[in-house]
Amino acid sequence: MHELSIVLSIVDAAEEQARKHEAKAVERIDLEIGNLAGVDEHALEFAWQVGVKNTMLEKANIEIHKVKGWAQCADCESEFEVKDLFDPCPICGEHLIKIMQGREMKIQSITLLN
Repeated sequence: MHELSIVLSIVDAAEEQARKHEAKAVERIDLEIGNLAGVDEHALEFAWQVGVKNTMLEKANIEIHKVKGWAQCADCESEFEVKDLFDPCPICGEHLIKIMQGREMKIQSITLLN
């Protein structure tokens, strides 16, 4: 389950910011995760409960903002929404596409409790 390693990385980054700003805890964290990032949201939520125990994020609220997958066809240059990395172009059927968004996985904001 790579979701636990994702959570532990988030905890490390958030705690670093909390210590830097002399905060008591992290109150809220907003994540931006693309639909094509390969993250199982249910597994992430389970890993979150385990990964934040005894940390500054133990009582933090987590908000996940999903980012739609968006691609451009390498052949006809159409832009379209994709739900899977292997979706073909809906216009010409070409499978060679350039993913423009949807693979994101980042901390959007951290709210600290002083």
